[in-house]
Parts: sequence; structure tokens; C-alpha cells
Amino acid sequence: MTTISNNENVIGAWDAERALPFAVSAPELPLFELPPLYAPVGARLASPATAFPLSQIRAEFPILQERVEGGRPLVWLDNAATTQKPRAVIDRLKEYYEHENSNVHRGAHELAARATDAYEDARKKVAAFLGAPSAEDIVFVRGTTEGINLVAQSFVKPLLSPGDEIVLTILEHHANIVPWQILSQETGAVLRVAPVDDTGQILVDEYRRLFSKRTKFASFTQVSNALGTVVPVEELIAIAHGFGVPVLVDGAQSIPHTPVNVTALDADFFVFSGHKLYAPTGIGAVYGKREHLDAAKPYQVGGNMIKDVTFERTEYQDPPQKFEAGTGNIADAIGLGAAIDFLERIGMANIAAWEQELLRYGTQELSKVPGLRLVGTAPRKASVLSFVLDGHGVEEVGRALSVEGIAVRAGHHCAQPILRRFGLEGTVRPSLAFYNTPEEIDRLAEALRRLAG
Repeated sequence: MTTISNNENVIGAWDAERALPFAVSAPELPLFELPPLYAPVGARLASPATAFPLSQIRAEFPILQERVEGGRPLVWLDNAATTQKPRAVIDRLKEYYEHENSNVHRGAHELAARATDAYEDARKKVAAFLGAPSAEDIVFVRGTTEGINLVAQSFVKPLLSPGDEIVLTILEHHANIVPWQILSQETGAVLRVAPVDDTGQILVDEYRRLFSKRTKFASFTQVSNALGTVVPVEELIAIAHGFGVPVLVDGAQSIPHTPVNVTALDADFFVFSGHKLYAPTGIGAVYGKREHLDAAKPYQVGGNMIKDVTFERTEYQDPPQKFEAGTGNIADAIGLGAAIDFLERIGMANIAAWEQELLRYGTQELSKVPGLRLVGTAPRKASVLSFVLDGHGVEEVGRALSVEGIAVRAGHHCAQPILRRFGLEGTVRPSLAFYNTPEEIDRLAEALRRLAG
């Protein structure tokens, strides 16, 4: 194993006195001026460094102590599918159900007040985490998929006429393809798709050429879930806005890995899933610019989102409640707030820097495996190491790694168009999180070397 020493790690200053679990009232760690995600793989940021408190962090995730496959320690490298949950999130859910459980907003009793305060406080935390101007710009949804569908049906569909165009990229997850296909079938609109080069980078000039006076919307990922490519969303947004076209950014794979500021990006919409951000499943959020949320029509209706109803007319609440019909996922929204608190105690830039070190090391070690080909080699990547192994199907590799206690994803990752761009129907996809270790990468590489023969 190649040692990643303290002097080499660009982690930022760590106050050793602030031991985990983190106190909510403690000050936040300073962030780097440049988010490390935007540095090329292998680049180092000049910054004082001390040891990243990896053992303390891992101790906060109970499932990382799990034994699988005959007593082998679990190596969780399926983080792009879902992340594990820290004790702070698990405990916060328990606290809610034991002391606060109630519906929100209109109850005339103390538990309703507690639940409402906690729920709306979580909304404020999401807004601050994203750099949104207001908590009223945040709509709670089940996750990225529901968020994209909400924007498609509520905001974009009324804009479309036959022949109008929506711009996507070939990197997209199916959740950022199929909703737009449905809209095109319903309205006669046309999808235009930006290509990538042989490393998996967006061809920006080709993307620019897709825009015309018929373009009504653009939607693209910030980080590819299949390749790890970091998309230059600032540039893509600026191009779209130059044509007067609003955009949605799919942040499902970016928000766990780097600081995000939707105001600085000038994103019209930004969506993400909580379960990829160390929060519970079934919760996520849509950020939308206020003028867009005001203009959009709700596509789900019922209780909680109305001001007044008669049999002749209905008056809706203002955003965000306008888009939150029925009883929301109250407990898991509060759990999302707890996950954000946890991450901010570590510092997202510190997390990004450590993950870049792991990505650099993982790229180095997997490249040494005979017959292994990395798929997606863009110079700017997040924590994905997709590969294929000569003579072995991806499901076979996934099963072999599982026997070793190593959890990875094997298949098409709900991103078939981009894999077919590389002539593939699937890859093996180890994906990294800040609680992963160089030793776990060594276990992965050793298992693959044995399999490769």
C-alpha cells in the first residue's frame, strides 16, 4: 500500500480538541477558497494540513462496523447508490419519534409546534447549505427523481409548444432523461443531446450549438453517476442564460462531494436526494428561483398546499407549500437537517479534499490491475471508479467482490446512453465517500488482481 501521509493530504486545518460527536454550537471549520472537486485529479492545493480524523469519523457510522460474508469487515464502496448514515442522523430520527411526532403547521398543541419548528428548521438548513437566498426557495420532495418530475410538469410543460426544444447531455441518469421524453411525447417538443469526448467530458462547443430560438429549457447533471465526470455547470448555465433559457442542475452526485452554492451558479433549479447526503431515504429537495416557483403550477394537489377551497375554486398556498401536498416526510426532513449539521462540522471542502486523495489513490491502484480498463477518465472527476475487467462480466466481478466483503455496483447504473457511448452495457462501479480508507482501496485492488489471475 502506498501511504497517504499527513503532509501530502490537503485536508485543511483540523482542531484536534473538537472530537466527535460534534457539538452543534461549535464553530465551523474554514473552507478552502477553491472547492477541490474542481481541481484536476492528482492536483494538490497548497494548504497547511493535519491528519484527517478518519477513525473518529468512521466510528460515527455504526454500519461500517458490520461483518458480512463469513465475518469479513464490510467495505462499502457503493456510495453513489446510497451513503451510510451517521449516528447523529439515526439518533435524531429516534428523538423525533419519541418526543416530537406530530403533523405540522396547524396543530394547536405542543407536539405540533415542536414538529413544525424542527421541520421548518431543516428547510432553513437546506437553504443555507445550498447558498439559497431564502428557505422559501426550498421544496421538500422524496428525492432527485421526484424533484425533476416536479419541475418538468409544473414549470416546463406549460412553456412548450410543438417543435420547441429541451437540451440535455448524454451523461444523464435515466431520471433526467425519461421525464423530458414524456414531455416531448405530450407536447411535441424535441430533445437535443450534448455529446462527450473519449474521456467523458462534455464538448462545450457542441452543447452551445444545440441552442436556438426554439430552446425552452436545459437540464444536466453536475457530476455523472456512471463516470464521475465533473460537468462545467457554471459555463453551461451561462451559455443557456445567454439564450434566455432556464436550467435545472441535477445535484444528486455532486452535493455529497463538494460545496455547492446555487446563487453563485445562478441555477434556476437544483435538485438532490438526501440519501446520497448521509440522510434518510425518501427525502430530498428542489431549489427554485422564486419567480419560477411563483410561476409554476402544482402537479400534486390536496391538503396542506391550499389557502381556501370551495367547490367552484381553489386558492393555493405560496411556495414552497404550494408544492407539498399532503403530509410530508417530516421525520426524514429533520434527519436531513441532522445530516447537514454533521457534514458542516467536518467541512465540505475538507471532505472534498480527502475524497480527491482517495480518488487519486484509487485511480493509481486500479490502473495496476492486469486487464482492467477505467471508464471515464476526465481530468475533473468526483469519487467514481467505473471499470471493466477483461474476460469477466460485470455481474461476475460484483459477485466476486461481494464474497470478499466489498460492496460495489455492477450494471448500467440507470445511465445506459453514456455507457453505450463507450460501447458498453455495464461497468463495475466502486464509488467513494469521506469515510473510506486507502486500506479499503487496497482490499479492492488485491481482490481484483486475484480475479484477473
